[in-house]
Amino acid sequence: MARHPLNDLAAFAAVARSRSFTAAAAELGVSPSALSHAMRGLEGRLGVRLLARSTRSVAPTEAGLALLDRLAPALAQIDAGLEDLAAWRDEPEGTVRLTTFHWIASTFLARRLPGFLAAHPGVTVQVTVDDGFQDIVAGGFDAGLRFGEDVEKDMIAVRFGPPLRHLIVARPAFWDRHGRPAHPRELRDLPCVTYHNLSDGSLAPWEFTREGRTLRHRVKGALICNSADLGLAVARAGNHASLHMEEDVAEDLASGTLEAVLQDWSPPFAGVCLFHPSRRQTPPALRALIDYMKV
Repeated sequence: MARHPLNDLAAFAAVARSRSFTAAAAELGVSPSALSHAMRGLEGRLGVRLLARSTRSVAPTEAGLALLDRLAPALAQIDAGLEDLAAWRDEPEGTVRLTTFHWIASTFLARRLPGFLAAHPGVTVQVTVDDGFQDIVAGGFDAGLRFGEDVEKDMIAVRFGPPLRHLIVARPAFWDRHGRPAHPRELRDLPCVTYHNLSDGSLAPWEFTREGRTLRHRVKGALICNSADLGLAVARAGNHASLHMEEDVAEDLASGTLEAVLQDWSPPFAGVCLFHPSRRQTPPALRALIDYMKV
């Protein structure tokens, strides 16, 4: 049988793994139409249909799954060999694929990533922002950034920065009208910004902890959203209470624009962590990113 270009086999693996020409094309840096054409060419040369296509989806056929099972470990070994070779370079090169959620992307990464990119021009960082919990192995990511308490136990985790905490805030006049709660259950009858989970649309409860006891309360109000910026704007307007990261409201608290309540129910929690699978050797580009973020 004639030998087939490795690039086409790697492209097939990307499509079969993501089950999407669009996602695979973005990963490979080509257009979806060019990728689809390459897959038809590969199928034609092999004489076997590898992908079942419809107007909305693509999935590997039984033959495609069998090929993917053989290809995946071989491609992983090739990637590992290239990563080992990268260690011989004076400067790290390559692409680091990260997944995280909006708050970390807009705060921690926004502050640190520009400096890293300037210091390491040979490294490309691809960031996928998703408030759902991505499986970094299945998703093809090199690492993820989450709060420390959300990191799986089988991952290698590196903590960046100090502990964080959430605070319940509103304008002082709001608390004057409604009373300052002494217990989280007293929030049930107050107008509060409600946040919903982007992944499934469910309403996220507000979580409180005190003396080892954790409570989760669902609040209600005229705004349901998944934007902390919008929630903060409504709190600043004076007619709702809202839940926010302490550093996002530090200036408002210092100026007296907003007032926090139930602080004894809001203890600090583990801050930002980068986590990645256990490997024989961390890729040089990822190692450079970790070392830079730790400073």
